[in-house]
Amino acid sequence: MTIFQAIIIGIIQGLTEFLPVSSSGHIELSKAILGVNLDNNLEFSIAVHVATVLSTLLVFRKDIIDLFSGFFSFKLNDQTHYVFKLLISAIPVGIIGVVFKDQIESLFEGNLVVVGAMLLLTAMLLALTRLIKPKATKPIGYIDSIIIGLAQAVAVMPGLSRSGATISTGLLIGKNRDEVARFSFLMVIIPVLGAAFLDIVKGDISNVLTVPVIAGFIAAFISGFLACSFMLRIVRKGNLYWFAIYCALIGIVALIFA
Repeated sequence: MTIFQAIIIGIIQGLTEFLPVSSSGHIELSKAILGVNLDNNLEFSIAVHVATVLSTLLVFRKDIIDLFSGFFSFKLNDQTHYVFKLLISAIPVGIIGVVFKDQIESLFEGNLVVVGAMLLLTAMLLALTRLIKPKATKPIGYIDSIIIGLAQAVAVMPGLSRSGATISTGLLIGKNRDEVARFSFLMVIIPVLGAAFLDIVKGDISNVLTVPVIAGFIAAFISGFLACSFMLRIVRKGNLYWFAIYCALIGIVALIFA
């Protein structure tokens, strides 16, 4: 992998991790276009995913500091409940990742038919948010966190947007836009770091950080920070349907070239 390819894929990973257009689908498309094989480059994959998590931590630094301070006061307060909800939301995707790991990985082998179909499903979910009126409801509860967590688990499919699925699901069950966006972006921290940890433990990781890996990390971090900040404003305004049009077009293109 060249430095240029690493930067391009890093930017794509950072942007599409938070924009509701499917990071996995775009990574598969970019691999096909650039002729890059990431299957044997575990260091790069871990680097760009960790970079997006760090960008999330930066955007939500005040929220995370508040959650940590409340959680480690060892009292059953609002922050403790919120952390528990985040943990619960990660259970479905954790089970899927462990039990069906091989089956899921087999889908990430240039299968543009699956990518195209899931991008069209993402477009449909995002289009539904056009019909949803903002509500001032009760905060996200434990049952809600399970439902949104199930949406995140289904979104392991290449082409199905994680943020698109979780935000759309949160809105469909009647939750406030601001809270759904916040929960959606914070809930990704646990599974991504968990997956990275398992890859490091089980994988053959080099101790040498190559220039392309560093370049990809920086590109993913910067683009992730910008995309996360941008998406918070987009969700509040309820303009997700523009992404539905984009996902539908890219999905059709993927099916044509499958």
